Formats: sequence, structure tokens, C-alpha cells
Amino acid sequence: MGTGASQLDKDSLLKYEELTFLTKQEILLAHKKFIQLFEGKKRPPELQTSRVPKHKIITVLELQYNPFRDRICHVFSTSEMNNGSLTFEDFLDLLSAFSDSATLEIKSHYAFRIFDFDDDGTLGCGDLEKLINLLTGETEDTSLKDDKVKQLINNILEESDIDKDGTVNLSEFQHVVSRSPDFVSSFKIVL
Repeated sequence: MGTGASQLDKDSLLKYEELTFLTKQEILLAHKKFIQLFEGKKRPPELQTSRVPKHKIITVLELQYNPFRDRICHVFSTSEMNNGSLTFEDFLDLLSAFSDSATLEIKSHYAFRIFDFDDDGTLGCGDLEKLINLLTGETEDTSLKDDKVKQLINNILEESDIDKDGTVNLSEFQHVVSRSPDFVSSFKIVL
């Protein structure tokens, strides 16, 4: 799917446009941002193999203030070391999943994976607690008291856990998300 050099040729641009929810303009802008992350390198990066470390990816304005930035890098990274580093294609996949044009199914699939902190395929109490803490902030001023967090977890499970196994699986999550029209508009990154 990739190219050999740091330049984005027409064939690659067309392939990326077919394989993502991004427009040509968005792909070119993503390419520019990705190349900028290599600033100061002596040679231009090879798009097919060069990886940007997570600490640089999370400086991209679109991710900088996202409380899930570390999980986003983890989920979209194809690194065998699972270190959150991204190739250009990983970066495009991330931007594609968060684009306005991505389907509800794609957005909910990736949201579920991002919220599944222990990567066990379900959203259990531990995942939900981390989710709540990231959303409310973990400072003394913004964090919820333990009893409020437990009550919120119970409410989430009561509403979402259809099979009553104490966790939320992907299909249960997608069912809940399908009833929330604001989800699609809030799950996006704009270039």
C-alpha cells in the first residue's frame, strides 16, 4: 500500500484515497504533517517503513489535548514492539477512522478498542473506571469520588450490558452508540 520515498506519488495518493475515508486534500495534508514530524533528520523518511515515535505523534495538534492520545497511538500502531509508534499508513488509518466520512461501525469499533484499556475484548469495571477518570480528569478538582465512579459504572453496565455478564462487549457497545446521534460528531479529528 505504501511508497518507497518521502514523496507521495499519484498512484499512492489514489490507493490511499480508495482505502481510507480521506479526501486527496486530507491525505496530502496528513502527508505534510507526518513528514514534519521528522524535522531535523538528515534524510527524508521512507514512508513505507519509517516510524514516528509516540512522543512525537501526540504532539500533533489534533491529538495534543485528547485524553486518549496514548491509547489512540497504541490501537493504531502496527509496531511489533507495541510502543505506539506509527508509520504513515498507521497515521492515515488513525485519521481515516476519526474523519467525518467514517461510518458509525468503524468509529464505534475503534472507540471500543481505545476504551478497552486491558485489550481483553470487553469493557469491564477497570476499563470503565479508567474511561471515567480520563473523561473527568484526574485532578483533585475534577475527579469523582470513588462512590460516584462506582455508581456511574453500575449505571453504564445497567444500560449497556445486555447479556448481564458484568462487561460490555463490542456488539453491546455498538448497540448503545447507535442510539447516540452525538457519538459520530464527537468522535473525530479534523485536519
